[in-house]
Formats: sequence, C-alpha cells, structure tokens
Amino acid sequence: MLVTYQALVRLALDEFRDVVTSTTFVGGTPTSPNKLRLTFTDGSFLDVWLSADGDYAYHWEQRRQRGQLFRWDNAPHHPHVGTFPDHFHDGDEGTIVESYLDSVPEAALRQVLEFVRWQLA
Repeated sequence: MLVTYQALVRLALDEFRDVVTSTTFVGGTPTSPNKLRLTFTDGSFLDVWLSADGDYAYHWEQRRQRGQLFRWDNAPHHPHVGTFPDHFHDGDEGTIVESYLDSVPEAALRQVLEFVRWQLA
C-alpha cells in the first residue's frame, strides 16, 4: 500500500498545503505502513487507512480542538444507512449518515481534504 500512500502524500502536499502541515506513515514497516497521517494547521490530524481488499477509513480526529470527529468508512456496522456499507460519522461516533465518497483513493482524499479546508476556514 506504500505506493498508494505515497501518491496520497503528494496530492495532499501539492493541492492542500494551505491546511496540511505534515505527513507521516504510522505503524507497519517502512515499505508497508499501516496508515498515513496528515496533520493540519489547527493541530488536528487525519488518519487514512486503506486495505488491499477495498476497506477504508478516513478519520479526522478533532476532539482536542473542537470536541468533534469525522470519519468516512465502509465497516459493515450500519445497515440502516442508504449507502451501506459506506457511511460518514458526522461530528461524533453516534451521528451516522450516508457517504458518497469516491471509491478511488486519490479522489476520496481530495473530497475529504476539501471538507477539512472548508471546516478550517
């Protein structure tokens, strides 16, 4: 997954340098990290986790800054959501709504970072 994470780092730094202050790989090994972490201007961070079988999570941890979290993922825990298994945690763990995140990681990250940029503005 390193190649995909490296492409996501390039995208974040090339297109979202106004909100992304740093990037790091978390866990795993240098050639196969578990996830990518992007840190933002307010000190919050986004963890990006992608699996080889198509599972994903984009988790924006902002509890320390504003008491909120936002997460797009496809864990099959919310069958009541119209876009199941895709869903969005909108501000907290308990607020679950539909998610229309693109299935292509680069496009999905772009959508998430546009949301972050809008929230931080």
